[in-house]
This record gives sequence, structure tokens and C-alpha cells, in this order.
Amino acid sequence: MSTGSTHRTDPAGRKSGISLGLRQNLAQFMLLVAVNALVGGTLGQERTVLPLLAGEVFHLDQYTSALTYILAFGLAKAATNYFAGTLSDRYGRKPVLVAGWIIALPIPLMLIFGPSWAWIVAANIVLGISQGLTWSTTVIMKMDLVGPSRRGMAMGLNEAAGYLGVAATALATGYIAATYGLRPGPFLLGAAYIALGLGISVLAVKETRHHARLEAASHASTQADAHAELSNREIFTLTSFRDKSLSSVSQAGLVNNLNDGLAWGLFPVLFAAAGLTIERIGILAAVYPAVWGAGQLVTGALSDRIGRKPLIVGGMLIQAAALGMTAFGTGFGIWLTAAILLGAGTAMVYPTLLAAVGDVAHPHWRARSVGIYRLWRDGGFAVGALLSGLLADAYGIPTAVAAVGALTAASGIIVAVRMRGSDHQPAPHPA
Repeated sequence: MSTGSTHRTDPAGRKSGISLGLRQNLAQFMLLVAVNALVGGTLGQERTVLPLLAGEVFHLDQYTSALTYILAFGLAKAATNYFAGTLSDRYGRKPVLVAGWIIALPIPLMLIFGPSWAWIVAANIVLGISQGLTWSTTVIMKMDLVGPSRRGMAMGLNEAAGYLGVAATALATGYIAATYGLRPGPFLLGAAYIALGLGISVLAVKETRHHARLEAASHASTQADAHAELSNREIFTLTSFRDKSLSSVSQAGLVNNLNDGLAWGLFPVLFAAAGLTIERIGILAAVYPAVWGAGQLVTGALSDRIGRKPLIVGGMLIQAAALGMTAFGTGFGIWLTAAILLGAGTAMVYPTLLAAVGDVAHPHWRARSVGIYRLWRDGGFAVGALLSGLLADAYGIPTAVAAVGALTAASGIIVAVRMRGSDHQPAPHPA
């Protein structure tokens, strides 16, 4: 389970006791897993309740509410992801994590007492900023701790914790809302998560930036060492366009969250229009993130053994097939199968994409590269909300789903053609 014990030596020649590896840093690693479960739970407090709040309290139709708050959340989170990487390189990982929790403090109050839908949209902007800081930083910190050989497993555990937190909290808040009402009960659970996450981050989480410096000092690639110091602009260009692996991963991440934004906003409307009961719609809504979350416990570690590319390509194509089944199929059974496949395909892709960025980016600028990747990936929420909305208005929801399925298949083909096949290849310096 370890990468091999590598200790950092200070200028006086004394060992600092810092080492890379999952086993060597297990206590801090599992603490960060727990923190990210709370991060996911903070997002999950909205999944079940907000559409009901929109209709019953603010008298909006379900489609309008989904478009506005998903768009606001996606744009805010995508932009913050970029700055999270830069800030964590400049000031350290822990201060950025703590800042993300502090920013989250007013969110439950805004959701509980907001007098208009504009307050709910504003709360989602704040939530997107908080999620961009907290979730990005837990990703970076785990990469710092484990080193290169268990990076896929680390990302699988991180993302599984976050999305199982989303799913579990969505179910819990649905029960609370049914028993005690839409406000304030469900959002008090979110407030408890935020308080607990802030307390753990301040009192127990330790800084990990020195682990990244240790990995950089022992980096095996001469080429990577020569190109360790890049400007923010060069890193953005490499991650987004120039490096074949990093740019392939960035576009795949965007398309992955584009179809998640579609599923989040339009699937319940499609199922309701087909006459499914609320209970069956709830099952379909829960199965997808549950399979996604749990599946990452397997797929992250699997990518360490068989490589990143096969899982990314296969996962995107499975997602495309699931979207096609949703668009052209009818009935609960077909849609349940599609939801399971969509969750499985997303589980194959999600932690593997993050691990692939960690493989290629040099430790000196890995945090910034992760932030740029997550900028593109979570920008997919906003693109998905806009694109699927426009297509659904013009041609109907099944056509919108089918079109996004075709985009997902094309994304997988791009990865198959363009991404380098072997792992741990450093990105070249810009010409």
C-alpha cells in the first residue's frame, strides 16, 4: 500500500519524518476522506429539497429552477477550482480548505430564510465557491500524501466519500422534509456538516504542501525537473490545449459533468412526463449517484493496475450508451438499467481523470493543473444546463438526451485517439 518510504531532509541534514505513501499517512488520509464526505453532504442537502422548494414555496416550475441554480453553481465552482489550485500553491493547502468552510457558513441561513428565489440562486453561488475550495483542496492534499503509485486509489476513495455523502444526505433530507417540512429542518443538517467540517479542518487536518515538495525533490524524470517552474499561463495552456494527455482529460471532464448537469436538471422531468410515481422517480434519482459513488472504491484502484486510458475511454462510451437508453427507452426497468450503467460509467471516469492529471503534472505545479482541470470539468455543469435546456425547448427532452449521449461518445473517442497510453508521463515544456 505504500510508495516506498521517502523522507525529506532539511538544509541541516536532519530528517523531518515526512514520507510519501498511503500507509505512512493513513491517519491524515482517512481524516481527509471524512472531511470530503462532509463536503459532499453540504452539496447533498440541496438535491432533494430545492426542486420541491421551488414549486411549493416560490411557485416556479421545475425546469426553470433547475436551470438557474445549476447554472449558478456550476459557474461559481468552475471558476473557484482554478483559483483553489493557485492559492494552495501560494499559501498552503490547509488555509484554502479552512477558507472554503468559512465561506460555507451562511449557506444554510440563506436557504432557510431566503425570501425569494434570487436568494436561493445566490446561496448556490456561495455553495459553488465553497465547494471549489474545499473539494479541490481535499483532492490536492490526498495526491500530496500518497505519492504516485496509489494515486488512483486515493482519488477513488476521495470521490467515493464525496458522492456517497451527496447520496446519503439527499435521502436523509428527503425524509426530514417529508416529516418536518421543507424549511428549516433539511438545511439544519447542512449547517451541522459545515460546523463539523470547519472544526476538523482547523483542529486536526495538517498541511501537506511539504509532501509535494518531497515528491518533486525525488522526481525521477530529468525532463520534468527541467520544466518544473512554469508560469500560470503556461500551465493553463498545457492543461487545456497543448499536452495531449492533459487536454484529453480536460475535455472528457467537461463532457462528463455536462451529462451530469443534464441528468440533474432534466431526468426527473422526463420521468414525470412518462407517468412514473414520485417514489419511482426518487429511486432512479438515487441509483445513479449511489452506483457512481460506490463504484469509485473499485475503479480508482483498478486504474493504478491497468492504466488510466482504458477506464476513461470505456467509461465515456458506457455513459453514452446509458444516455441513449434513457432517450429512446420507455418504462421504469429500462431507465433503471440506464441509471445503473450511467453511474458505473461515471465511476470508471471520475477518479481516473483526476489521477491522470496527477500522473502528468509536475509536483511543483500539480495543484494548479488540478485546478485548471476542475475548472473545465465543473464548467460542464453550466454548459449542460444551457445546452440541454436549449435543445429540450427546441426539440424535446429525448432529443436533448440523445444529443448529449452523442457528445459523450465523441469525447471518449477523442481520448482513445489523443491521450498517451502509458502513465506517469511528464508534460513537455511549451515551445
